Amino acid sequence: MALSKRPVTGMKDILPAEMQIRDYVIGLIKETYKGFGFTPIETPCVENIANLSSKQGGENEKLIFKIMKRGEKLNLENATCENDLTDSGLRYDLTVPLSRFYSNNAANLPKPFKALQIGPVWRADRPQKGRFRQFYQCDIDILGDPTNLAEIELILATTTLLGKLGFSGFNVRINDRRILKAMANYSGFPEAQFDEVFIILDKMDKIGLDGVAEELKKAGFEESSIQTYLEMFEELKKEENGIAYIGEKLKDVMEGNAANNLQQIVSTVEQTTESSFHLTFDPTLVRGMSYYTGTIFEIEMEGFPGSVAGGGRYDEMVGKFTNMQTPACGFSIGFERIVTILLENGFEVPGSKKKKAYLIEKGVSAERMGQALAKAMQERANGEQVLVTQMNKNKKFQKEQLMADGYTEFEEFYKKEFLK
Repeated sequence: MALSKRPVTGMKDILPAEMQIRDYVIGLIKETYKGFGFTPIETPCVENIANLSSKQGGENEKLIFKIMKRGEKLNLENATCENDLTDSGLRYDLTVPLSRFYSNNAANLPKPFKALQIGPVWRADRPQKGRFRQFYQCDIDILGDPTNLAEIELILATTTLLGKLGFSGFNVRINDRRILKAMANYSGFPEAQFDEVFIILDKMDKIGLDGVAEELKKAGFEESSIQTYLEMFEELKKEENGIAYIGEKLKDVMEGNAANNLQQIVSTVEQTTESSFHLTFDPTLVRGMSYYTGTIFEIEMEGFPGSVAGGGRYDEMVGKFTNMQTPACGFSIGFERIVTILLENGFEVPGSKKKKAYLIEKGVSAERMGQALAKAMQERANGEQVLVTQMNKNKKFQKEQLMADGYTEFEEFYKKEFLK
């Protein structure tokens, strides 16, 4: 079989220019989130297959890269089902591993605990712009805080980071799963089919209100329920304060104080920050993960399809690992999408130091090479970036390649003399 020089489909090699931006963004993420009190942690890339297949990850559970059992545990001859062949898989997000991590280490962690995770995840998805089968996620989560201070801090931290990267005017869409359920309940949809209704509703931005109505009809839902449901969305378009309207209309069927809670989050964030972004109540926002229990949010940027960040409250996930119920809320930045946008916009890392290259002619004496290396070491000690490399025959082409990699200064060492 011939060897392939190309990466596996859905994965990519990262060239130096992009790697410089990725390193800068990761550094800025850590610096910004630490300023909000988040503590870096790390979890394994491999998780128990039962954890990954616990029906909490929505469609992502269909995209797991499963790992076969190893050694004596792998018995192909007697295998009768998939579970006989696999016992673990690559994580498809960072939330499931975090929930397991917290349930295992809660006794040694502060309460509430503000976690920062950055790492690769894998999904056997269809590759497209800004979406790969291996990609990085950057998550911040607050565990142990049942109040809306958690949501407010997550929104403030995430929007602060995006502001530092030069983004403005983006839209933070916010909703609550309890509002979604109340709207479906009020309309008369069967509770057992709420998720089916939400999957169709989630297509609103692509197929519009009429398209949603048509798909609900095809799914076999009652005409009266569909009409009541869609009328609410039409009415919401006319309301200046949609949260207050929906809270009053659904007060008899709404769980807890979801509308009031959402209003407090929006009001507080708007009072706390400058108007560099928009915070918008969107009753069509669903979020695909079934583990969300309350507030949900996404960030959209003009000119880029899909969301660039998303998250929400998942108060029941940690409790599935232990008998300890733990409120939890998180926000994840689409790291690859952010980097893609920065690359397309010609982003340059601010404050980058000049990169200098020493080109040494082949055959120079040990003394001259020592002089070059000693000078390079002195400049490196002063914080400069210096590459020492052998001079090619085509020196002009060599310099052009180095300039493409960010080198702006060159010094040349020859056998007989030093030329600058």
